[in-house]
Amino acid sequence: MRHKGPSQIQFWFIALAVGIAAGFAALLFRKGIGWLQSTLYGVDDPRMLHSFAEGLPWFLILVLPIIGGLIVGLILHWFTPDGRVRSVAEVIEGAALADGRVEQKAGIASALASLTTLSSGGSSGREGPVVHLAAVISSRVSDWIRADGITGRDLLGCAVAAAVSASFNAPIAGALFALEVVLRHFAVHAFAPIVIASVAGTVINRLEFGDVTEFHLGTDSALAFYVELPAFLILGLVAGAVAALLMRAIFWADDLGNLIQRLTGIPRWLRPALAGALLGMLAIGFPHIIGVGYETTSAALTGELVLHEAIVFALLKGIAVGVTIAGRMGGGVFSPSLMVGALTGLAFGIIATSLFPDVSGSATLYALAGMGAVAAAVLGAPISTTLIVFELTGDWQTGIAVMVSVSMSTAVASRMVDRSFFLTLLERRNIHLAAGPQAYLLAMFRVGKVMRGLDPDRDSEAEALLTLIEQGIYLDRHATLERALPVFERTGLDRIPVVTLAPGDAPPALEGALYHVDALKAYNRALAATAEEEHS
Repeated sequence: MRHKGPSQIQFWFIALAVGIAAGFAALLFRKGIGWLQSTLYGVDDPRMLHSFAEGLPWFLILVLPIIGGLIVGLILHWFTPDGRVRSVAEVIEGAALADGRVEQKAGIASALASLTTLSSGGSSGREGPVVHLAAVISSRVSDWIRADGITGRDLLGCAVAAAVSASFNAPIAGALFALEVVLRHFAVHAFAPIVIASVAGTVINRLEFGDVTEFHLGTDSALAFYVELPAFLILGLVAGAVAALLMRAIFWADDLGNLIQRLTGIPRWLRPALAGALLGMLAIGFPHIIGVGYETTSAALTGELVLHEAIVFALLKGIAVGVTIAGRMGGGVFSPSLMVGALTGLAFGIIATSLFPDVSGSATLYALAGMGAVAAAVLGAPISTTLIVFELTGDWQTGIAVMVSVSMSTAVASRMVDRSFFLTLLERRNIHLAAGPQAYLLAMFRVGKVMRGLDPDRDSEAEALLTLIEQGIYLDRHATLERALPVFERTGLDRIPVVTLAPGDAPPALEGALYHVDALKAYNRALAATAEEEHS
């Protein structure tokens, strides 16, 4: 198997094993957060941390995020090259550009950092670290069996599906999340093993927690009349704008943090501790921002909050998420987007039902639809997010309202960012995945791999290439076709000299030539292989 690759039957067993391993990793991560929160804050039920924290001494709420941030900073400083936490964006990048592999050492360090953050007052979600941790497991297996690109990507999808399923008790959504968000296609060959792994992750969750939903809704959660559906269309527009604002706020905070760090010379390992100090000061007055925020989300879904509480809590949660992620503390954005969405929907619902009480149902239904709408827009995953909302709440009767809001919010937000939070994050790093394979495949080919060497019997060719170099027309052998094709377009040449850049003022050394036809052939083969994989 290590020499020839797994057969289909072997692969299904491997997918099951990866699913079980990823499921246990997700379960241990979740249990670890609960145990550490109980130890640090002294709370019996971590789900009630917000209520419990209101009675704790203020200095404890302030100090714990600072200590946690310092530990996170040291972990990332020692074990990652850039001091950043790996999350879902890196998993998407690994699926597209690295044959389904992610960084393993940095991934484990990121999981430990995120575990520390979520246990000590950080305001983010657990799904991002869990997804990347599962990807580390699949990457290790792919390396062990020497999996090719298709097999590696399928195993990555299996691990992600199992991790999401085990985290949220959502087998259908876990499988579709892996296909829609990570692999970004729905190929038939990947569906069966991913479903097998997703079910394995769900079984692991239910063996520990039983067949229970994360949230419990109020008794009145049905549409009053179909005439109420336009209100959910408007809610979708509002939720899309809120999601875009949340994403942009995180990026603005990150840019501000980078600017402050550059101007002050703060070491990168201290940045999470400073972010922890800001979170601690905010949590003294508003402890609901601590952790993933499921208690506040549940309160919104059951209508236990009034209008001004829903608005203020949503604003403060958005600020806290921006501080946490921009402070390089780690964690994901899915759980925070659920909380912000539920609060947004509740505020909208309270206003809507007050203005039109005769044709309105419950405000909690708007909270449910808002939760799905904001989360779907942030993830750029309307299908899997809609199903996650249903599986988290167990309410399948309000599907029309949720789908209407989700469709509108996704359409609005995708025009304000590059389709999702994760793809926009990659775009900010000049990794162009949002536009599809036709955009990012060019970045996979180095000029040095596609070029032709010099022909010793054709001196005239070398002279012509040297003339182009003197005119400043050449390509570094380490450049990609993404940079090369625009040069062909601009110059109209059929070949461009390829050089090795020398240090200092030394002239570049001629290595060979990249022919336009060779570049197009490589690109065409890659497109054909991608299309074959996505439609097999």
